Amino acid sequence: MRLEQLRHTTPLIHNITNYVAMNSMANILLALGASPAMVHAREEVAEFASIAHALTINIGTLSADWLEAMQQAARSATQHGKPWVFDPVAVGATQYRQQAGRLLIAERPSVIRGNASEILALAQQASTGRGVDSTAASDAARDAASELARATGAVVAVTGEIDLVTDGKRLARIHGGHPMMPRVTTLGCSLTGVVAAFIATSEDTFLATCAALACYAEAGRIAGAASSGPGSFSSAFLDALYQLDAGSLPPVEITHVE
Repeated sequence: MRLEQLRHTTPLIHNITNYVAMNSMANILLALGASPAMVHAREEVAEFASIAHALTINIGTLSADWLEAMQQAARSATQHGKPWVFDPVAVGATQYRQQAGRLLIAERPSVIRGNASEILALAQQASTGRGVDSTAASDAARDAASELARATGAVVAVTGEIDLVTDGKRLARIHGGHPMMPRVTTLGCSLTGVVAAFIATSEDTFLATCAALACYAEAGRIAGAASSGPGSFSSAFLDALYQLDAGSLPPVEITHVE
C-alpha cells in the first residue's frame, strides 16, 4: 500500500546531494514514481524546502556554502512540518565532516540513513570507516543505531548486506538486494531519496523507512538476476523499480529492541 500511495501522490523530493549522485538519484526517484528536485543555493533552499514534500541532505561533496544551505533547508523543513533524511557520507573521515554531522543532527532529521561505519561514527563509537565504504557489518552498529535513534528522535537505517531499521523501540531486518549493488556508484545515495519519498506519504516513519528499503532490496534482487555486470545492472535496476509490484514484496520482520 505504501508504494501505491507514493505513486498516487508523486511527492516532490528536495535533494541537497553530492555532485556524483544527482543524475542517478533523479532517475531512480522518477522510476519509482516521485518527483526529484536538486536545489542547493543558499538563496532558495529554505523556501524550496517549505514547499517540497520531503528533503534529503547528503554530505558527500561537502563545502562551507553547502553546509550553510543544508542547515537552512533542514531548519525550514522542520519548521514547516516536512520530513527530512540525513545521509552522513563518510562522516567519520575528517574533523570537518564530524562537525557537519553534529550540526545537522541538531536540526532534528526524521531519518538518518548510513552504512554501519557512518552510524558508529555518528554515535561516537569506535569506527574504522574509509571514505564512503563501510568496514563494519550492519549488525555491528545495532546498539549504536538504537542509541542514536533514542538520542535524536530519528529513525535510523543501517544499510549493508542486511539492512537494519530502528526507532529505538522497534527493530527490522531487511534481506535481499544483490552483491552487484555496491559496484554501482551512488545507489546508496539514491536510496536516501527513496526513503524520503516513502516517509513523505506515510504517518509512520519507521514503517515507511522499512518499506523503502524493502522495495530497494527487491529491485536489486530482480536486477541482479537479469544482468551480467554493473552496466547492465544499473539499467535493470531502474526497470525493476519502475515495474515493482507492491503485492510481491516479502514481509518485513519486526521485533522489539531490548
